[in-house]
Amino acid sequence: MERPPNLAAAIDAAAEALLGVLDGAGSRHSVPVSPTQLRVLSLISSRPDINVNRLAELLDVVPSSASRLCDRLEATGLLRRVADPRDRREVRLTPTTAAETLLRELKERRHQAVQAVLDRMPPRVQHELLLALLAFGQAAALNPVGAPAEADPQARTA
Repeated sequence: MERPPNLAAAIDAAAEALLGVLDGAGSRHSVPVSPTQLRVLSLISSRPDINVNRLAELLDVVPSSASRLCDRLEATGLLRRVADPRDRREVRLTPTTAAETLLRELKERRHQAVQAVLDRMPPRVQHELLLALLAFGQAAALNPVGAPAEADPQARTA
């Protein structure tokens, strides 16, 4: 099956729509942090042994900028700096219980917002979307962004 010429544009438009749904779920309730600070909390929450230098790498910023972000989160009670028990020279970043609650509630609101959109779609289309998203995720994992793509027309499936 040949790829429609506007497939990438359709995916881009769908991604924008999804971002709108996700952003809307967060903005309807007062989130006490900026989107960047929320991203930092999410990164820290998913990486228990992270320090400021690793956070800076993940954000693609200089360590001093990452440290200032952490200062603000610490001041709001959403982040703690904790000495690493294995090496007290290392300082680990740890989300507080309040941060974990904030992230959990935001995730739930986002899931509800996405589910509300999915509920307006026929079940067959939901199933097709699931299969397409799984295939897209697998293809993206095989060839990360920036890596040269292999031009194998036989690799495409419907």
